[in-house]
Amino acid sequence: MSEQEFSYSRARLEALAQQVLDEAKRNGATACEVDVSEGFGLSVSVRRQEVETIEHNRDKGIGVTVYLGQRRGNASTSDFSAEAVAKTVAAALSIARFTAEDDCAGLPEAALLARNVQDPNLCFPWHVPVDAAIEIARRSEAAALAVSPLITQTEGASVSAHQSHFISANSLGFMAGYASTRHHISCCAIAGAGDDMQRDDWYSGQRDPRDLAAPEAIGEYAARRTLARLGAKKLKTRRVPVVFEAPLAAGLIGSFVYAASGGSLYRKTSFLVDTLGKQIFPRFLRISERPYLVKGLASSPFDDDGVATRDREVVEDGVLQGYFLSTYSARKLGMQTTGNAGGSHNLLVEPGQHDLSGLLKEMGTGLFVTEVLGHGIDYVNGDYSRGAAGYWVEDGEIAYPVHEVTIAGNLKKMFKGIVAVGNDVAVRGSKHCGSILIDRMTVAGQ
Repeated sequence: MSEQEFSYSRARLEALAQQVLDEAKRNGATACEVDVSEGFGLSVSVRRQEVETIEHNRDKGIGVTVYLGQRRGNASTSDFSAEAVAKTVAAALSIARFTAEDDCAGLPEAALLARNVQDPNLCFPWHVPVDAAIEIARRSEAAALAVSPLITQTEGASVSAHQSHFISANSLGFMAGYASTRHHISCCAIAGAGDDMQRDDWYSGQRDPRDLAAPEAIGEYAARRTLARLGAKKLKTRRVPVVFEAPLAAGLIGSFVYAASGGSLYRKTSFLVDTLGKQIFPRFLRISERPYLVKGLASSPFDDDGVATRDREVVEDGVLQGYFLSTYSARKLGMQTTGNAGGSHNLLVEPGQHDLSGLLKEMGTGLFVTEVLGHGIDYVNGDYSRGAAGYWVEDGEIAYPVHEVTIAGNLKKMFKGIVAVGNDVAVRGSKHCGSILIDRMTVAGQ
């Protein structure tokens, strides 16, 4: 990729990072870390074939953290001038002087920092002109509208192309960074009339624009998902097996990550406190972390602290093998960082033998959930309660759509109650997961 696409070269970002480190040292900081970044992109949206929005963005910033012993201060600026850099460092130092000491504050151990970092090859620019992006969005929406006269309108279709690069550095000699891209196409369709109005959407997001699904396929699938929801019924309250569609199953894994992350653990606001080495999933379940996955949406050779990432098995035979820890949270727990400052890196839930159809057949009779609403999760005790919509399944076949129900359970029991994971893997950010069948949950309706 040509650096001319950015306003600032990699060498310039490195020079700015070094300038911050030098300024901090000169003014008495005992340690310093800095991030310098730049990004730009295009987003367009259309509705009823008319252009709704066209947005160009170009952002840049410097984030500075300084230490005075074990007192810490942070400041940031979007101004790259020498005067602004000096003022930002001074502001961070001023904050540090008035901050209480924290015996867990500080840079990572030098031995854990990433060295000789290679370009992870995550940058695939999409040089899509505005007119072309609009046409792609129109094609996606037109495909949705063409599926059936029952598709009465849409919430539109959108296209976005973004790329960025950054440099992270600290006073222990670490300095590294890379460029990356993220592109999306999405469409949302609306069907029905009167009291039976339904909507659904679909999207494709990739590092490489060549890997994006065809815009027509996205629009058509969004429309067919919407049509399938017409005539939705309510259910009487019952306890039944539940299948979470793959994108929602990825959300369940996200709940696991949150509960197993350092901040939740040292604050003791997680139901997974003191579960390391214990079985929290059924024995067949494995979750692997792969930071170096080719074109992975969460790939990175180092975390936000500069600590080198590594492949590892987070869950093996259902047993929790490791938490998600930053340098700070690890110290609070008396442990070592896992290279997860900033979040998890490409979590792969090992798929089972069934596709979605096979998973529904294994469930037999129960609820297939395709949408959840609200944020009813208590991470302290694991209680889970969310609004939901989907389909009632009988004898392994979808019988009719369902809406306005609540699904409830407890994440501890839900995790242990996973019966099977489908091979219909969906990638949603850092989670790669197929649909998940859970043995029993309460479905509350009429």
